[in-house]
Amino acid sequence: MKAWEKWTFNLLALVVSASGLAYLWMKYGMASGDPFALVNHPWQPWMLAIHVLASPWFLVMFGVLVNSHISQKLAAESGQDRRSGYLSLLAFVTMTFSGYALQVATNPRTTRAMLVLHLVSSGLFVLAYGAHFVIGLRTAVARPPAESPEPHAAAPCSHLDSHAQPPS
Repeated sequence: MKAWEKWTFNLLALVVSASGLAYLWMKYGMASGDPFALVNHPWQPWMLAIHVLASPWFLVMFGVLVNSHISQKLAAESGQDRRSGYLSLLAFVTMTFSGYALQVATNPRTTRAMLVLHLVSSGLFVLAYGAHFVIGLRTAVARPPAESPEPHAAAPCSHLDSHAQPPS
């Protein structure tokens, strides 16, 4: 997995999680003093917009990670982070399905069920992926440089060697 993939996925995970949590708090955890108010906080529509607009990009990055990370880890016979990875994967799929179903549900019971499923799976994803992220960091720090999947320094080139003779 490339560094830009990690950074982009983690940044989008943070944006989607933070905007979703902020929207949840503003919609269900606050009360407006105005009985005619449509929102409980002036930023509530912005949090929803950020959440809904960032989520498809998060889904795209998930697809990139399926190719560069997830499929390789699933094919490997052994590996670390298995439980947190599987749990993150299951929660992500459930969270995505329920999030999109929540946008198109018209029946109040279906909407409520999708909301509960989305909240539970999102919470589970945040916890599981958080654990997966921390385990991955600990593994990367503990791994000797020779075993690192992405070397930090490029191999020296012979034409840059100070002892190399110019062609005659």
